[in-house]
Amino acid sequence: MMMTMAASMTVNAQTMGIRLENMDKTAKPGTDFYQYACGGWMQNNPLRPEFSSYGSFDVIIEENQKRVRSLIEEMASHPQEHGSLAQKIGDLYALRMDSVRQNKDGVQPVMGDLKRVAKVKTTAEWIELINQMNTEGVGFGELWGCYIGADMMASTQNLLEVSQGGYSIERDYYVKDDEANKKILEAYKKHIVKMFQLVGETPEAAQRKMENILTLETRMAKAGRDNVALRDPASNYHKMSFADFTKEYVGFDWKTYFDRQGITEIDSLSVGQPEALKEAMDVLKDTSVEVLKDWMQWQILDAAGSTLGDEVYEEVFDFNGRIMTGAKEPRPRWKRSVSVVNSVLGEAVGQLYVEKYFPPANKVRMEQLVRNLQVALGQRIDAQEWMSPATKAAAHEKLDAFRVKIGYPNKWRDYSKLSIDPQRSLYENMKEVAKWAHADMLERKWKKPVDPEEWLMNPHTVNAYYNPTTNEICFPAGILQYPFFDMEADDAFNYGAIGVVIGHEMSHGFDDQGRQFDKNGNFRDWWADGDGEKYNERAQVIKDFFSAIKVLPDLNANGDLCCGENLGDHGGIKFAYTAFKNATKDNPLPVKDGFTPEQRFFLAYAGVWAENITEEAIRNQTTADPHSLGRWRVNGALPLVDAWYEAFGITESDPMFVPKEKRVKIW
Repeated sequence: MMMTMAASMTVNAQTMGIRLENMDKTAKPGTDFYQYACGGWMQNNPLRPEFSSYGSFDVIIEENQKRVRSLIEEMASHPQEHGSLAQKIGDLYALRMDSVRQNKDGVQPVMGDLKRVAKVKTTAEWIELINQMNTEGVGFGELWGCYIGADMMASTQNLLEVSQGGYSIERDYYVKDDEANKKILEAYKKHIVKMFQLVGETPEAAQRKMENILTLETRMAKAGRDNVALRDPASNYHKMSFADFTKEYVGFDWKTYFDRQGITEIDSLSVGQPEALKEAMDVLKDTSVEVLKDWMQWQILDAAGSTLGDEVYEEVFDFNGRIMTGAKEPRPRWKRSVSVVNSVLGEAVGQLYVEKYFPPANKVRMEQLVRNLQVALGQRIDAQEWMSPATKAAAHEKLDAFRVKIGYPNKWRDYSKLSIDPQRSLYENMKEVAKWAHADMLERKWKKPVDPEEWLMNPHTVNAYYNPTTNEICFPAGILQYPFFDMEADDAFNYGAIGVVIGHEMSHGFDDQGRQFDKNGNFRDWWADGDGEKYNERAQVIKDFFSAIKVLPDLNANGDLCCGENLGDHGGIKFAYTAFKNATKDNPLPVKDGFTPEQRFFLAYAGVWAENITEEAIRNQTTADPHSLGRWRVNGALPLVDAWYEAFGITESDPMFVPKEKRVKIW
């Protein structure tokens, strides 16, 4: 249907969204598109000492933190009714802000728990102490992890899952012996020694404890799987009856352990990584109680570090901040305090946030964008010659079944049973938080069906997600602002920015992991014979392409680890570009400031990933994070997309040129 002249003028009157000062026009699009699109932004936004990386995401996060701070400080500024959400939010914030009290208390709040561990005489007593502390909210992890989540083979039902654990930093740092990893491990050893000295251990005792801890953690890390292996759903699912589980993993009283946590009458459970849990059983069998005690004390101390005053926090930041990420200074106390409140009472804060900062019009426009992206994804499915009709039909069914969440939950989380007591220390309150969180999880999930209304992010979070077991895409209110979303900008900008984010999350439903789940969220091979193999061949192209990228002179990107996210970017760009062309085909957008609508689409996409980052953070992210670095989400993604070449006239004489036959051919 043709638009009226007035409507057409309104569209053309919208801004282009692209801010020219963020660009570096001295760079050439085909040589370094990231520098061309983001160079001005990087020059104008140098790293501040508190940041190891600072990008477009962080600009919004900073603004949201200021907004949340104003909401919280209003509650903290005067007495509130005891037990009210306002009291809990205000008092928790005030507790974290009270540096005088924390420094006066020092390490004393945690000493009682450390001394309880020190008094243990036998492994049996050590296990009994684990069972006690699990009812008290003490922050420590066993030699394994436990959680309750959707059963991937029966996605409407929750399942108890046991996973690998037993070590405190990224697995690679224990098992890889290159110079960069050895440097991190040596720093970690010094950090353990210093932390024990801060709670009163002699240098000799702290050194002995560190050596015991490293021996145990290295053993567990070697038994564990790396991040790439953990991405394979099938090999990380081993469901069995509880009776068979207790016969398979002997040497530990599992019934008492789970009963004390309120996880009773277990019919079945899944063991994610059997070899790691068997190693844990061996550790319990052949490790001295002194080593187990040292390790348990470290778990408690490590978890408590940020609650014990500035001297301890400075050491925590020195390792986790300066060494691991390259940040020069801690974040201001108010930001750390906001983060604590967000982690505990996030949905309550989010409810206040959306009431003040998320206009209904934003949600309406976002809903339309999502619908248009769904249409575009359907068109991309139909256009694939390598996909059989049966697979296309099933893919459409999955697409049509997407659950879409925008802005904020339909129902808010209940915090009525959570207690925040300003008379108690921050450490003690965080123990109460942990007790409440566990009880709340049991109440909502144990022996209960999966709640499709649950949100996995707070409404003011600057992010988005796809959940395969619920087949849902979620876009919190926090991300729906510039440079992702601009109500004043035209479709070239919004489809290139938030449109690609929408498409990215949709694409996760069909990436190398998500494609293994059907429309109902069950792990099932719904692909016709041969189509899965064709998909894997095409996905291998993007794995190999990114694995060849040098992120540092001695470090390549990990194409296997980042495969899902890179496929998400690739699909997101394709889907959003198709939706953009659909939306503007009857009323094409004009050239603005010398840039065609197609060029503005790709500039908007690149602008989302503008960032400055330290070498330490590059190394850490490449080791542990399934997301590629911002630079390569642009310079790695766009050369695999035909439309980018057409928009900027990229030819084989340009350094970023990739021959068409070597580009990804999935969507």
